[in-house]
Amino acid sequence: SSGLATSTMSNLGLYVVAVLIWGSTWLVIKFQLGIVPPMVSVAWRFLLASLMLLAYSALLRRPLAFSARDHLWIALQGVLLFGLNYAGIYLSEQYLTSGLVAVVFSIVVFMNAVGMRVFFSQPIRPTTIFAAVIGLGGVTLVFWPEMLRFSNSSDQLRGLALAVAATAMASLGSMVATSIHRRALPVMQINAWSMLYGAIFTAIIAFATGQRFAFDVSWSYIASLIYLSLFGSALAFGAYLTLMRRIGADRASYTAVAIPVVALLLSSAFEHLRWQLATFLGVALCLSGNVLMLRRRPAQTA
Repeated sequence: SSGLATSTMSNLGLYVVAVLIWGSTWLVIKFQLGIVPPMVSVAWRFLLASLMLLAYSALLRRPLAFSARDHLWIALQGVLLFGLNYAGIYLSEQYLTSGLVAVVFSIVVFMNAVGMRVFFSQPIRPTTIFAAVIGLGGVTLVFWPEMLRFSNSSDQLRGLALAVAATAMASLGSMVATSIHRRALPVMQINAWSMLYGAIFTAIIAFATGQRFAFDVSWSYIASLIYLSLFGSALAFGAYLTLMRRIGADRASYTAVAIPVVALLLSSAFEHLRWQLATFLGVALCLSGNVLMLRRRPAQTA
């Protein structure tokens, strides 16, 4: 049982929860930027999320003790999924727009399909690849104006390299999570420890690169931090990793294609983003890819 109501949710419910929450975090992260260095904000976010999950697990009297071997795997998941992945994304956004980073990150669908084949001998389904191509095409169309502004400057290439590296770390983290799930370890407690390891790792990187361990006591920073910790981390990752356990990392990672669409809709509402023909076509392709990817199929990955 994963706790936080995720264990009883349908697969579609879990998918929608992860997509809607992560689609909103693009806007909320903006309130984190400013006084506190980005890497330090990530450390605060996952530390708070970890403490929330540890407290909730203790309240429900869920077992929090794991073997040393389990902790090694949990720490590896934390470093990859909550440490290097987020560090790479935050750093890449110093050089690229968030839209371009979203386009790059959506290739995680292909990486996960290949990863499931390499590490778990799961055949790559033609439908998965077809849906991924449609989805990636849709995300590319949505952010086409931003892609046209991409230049081969060293800064932008550095940003691109960081975004690709972050995506690869997320994919490897998903493979580790899949390995953990196959040993039937509970999602909520695993996430509690994993996020703690991720927070510690990110804090070490921030310290090693000379960043200030500041904290912003403004209402907007604290409110956004609580939202990102509770919803963006504890709840969304609970939903996503429960979904991954049920339908496999290749299909669950399609959230990376749907999330930019939600971010786009919110940007239209709050930032007065103007839609063009390419935007409508891109969203239509993303939705088509979603339907293809999430259709029921004979259970292969429990």
